[in-house]
Amino acid sequence: PEISVTDTKGKTHTLSQYKGKYVVLEWFNPDCPFVKKHYGGGNMQKLQEEFTGKGVVWLTIDSSAPGQQGHLTPEQGEKKMAELKTKQTALLLDPEGKAGQIYGAKNTPQMFVINPEGKIVYEGAIDSKATPNPSDIPDSTNYVKAALEESMAGKNVSNASTKPYGCSVKYKEA
Repeated sequence: PEISVTDTKGKTHTLSQYKGKYVVLEWFNPDCPFVKKHYGGGNMQKLQEEFTGKGVVWLTIDSSAPGQQGHLTPEQGEKKMAELKTKQTALLLDPEGKAGQIYGAKNTPQMFVINPEGKIVYEGAIDSKATPNPSDIPDSTNYVKAALEESMAGKNVSNASTKPYGCSVKYKEA
């Protein structure tokens, strides 16, 4: 589905502008222990760097509402990216939760891989160990890496959907 979200620098990103490229959507809450697991040891940054280096567009999305855990202003978002040394294409701020609800994002981190034709080829957890413990990373299967590698090699993604884990997305109260 199409989304239109503004990044921390005020630039609007749409999925259609990236047609013909692989896109990763990563739901993000910097205060979530499960997100901290992957950023604290550099796991997420390594993945971002590896695949943006191969031409993949990596959009990190914060759908936390104002006043909720993980909500970032553009200035806070810029500061957080510098602090975490992130390597994504952009940090998108979705305080109204529109993009998150279009994709049905329920957790942070929750991941989507979209192929150049605009089809979701993977959705779910980043990896196979649903814990906030960073020491579990080396022994887990990284579903996002596997999905990107398989799809980019012209193969079907062997595990196209997994159950996401992590903190709930802190949407705006209805």
